[in-house]
Amino acid sequence: MDLHLGAVEEKFADIIWENEPLHSRDLVKLCDERLDWRKSTTYTVLKKLCDRGIFQNNGGMVSSVLSKEKFNNLQTAQFVDKTFNGSLPAFFAAFTSEKKLSKKDIKEIKEMIERI
Repeated sequence: MDLHLGAVEEKFADIIWENEPLHSRDLVKLCDERLDWRKSTTYTVLKKLCDRGIFQNNGGMVSSVLSKEKFNNLQTAQFVDKTFNGSLPAFFAAFTSEKKLSKKDIKEIKEMIERI
């Protein structure tokens, strides 16, 4: 599944996630207001993201197949798989080499590991 969204697709997806479920005509209005899109552009991008399994359009009602949280989780897992050969320790090492963790961050990570 292609989980990459371009910047404009991401704005479009956020409109759906923030307002779902919504009728496609309401999505067209929101996209006109927020993105300055024509009706045809909205339907083209909607179809593309429906074909990719992120959203669905059933009888004019648009909703997500993947919640924003689930989408982000899958996207992150895909990134780790592709970039770090699926190695969470390698990802974590790369992430922490550029960013200092606070005591709160460390505590939360420890608790998360203990739960697993």
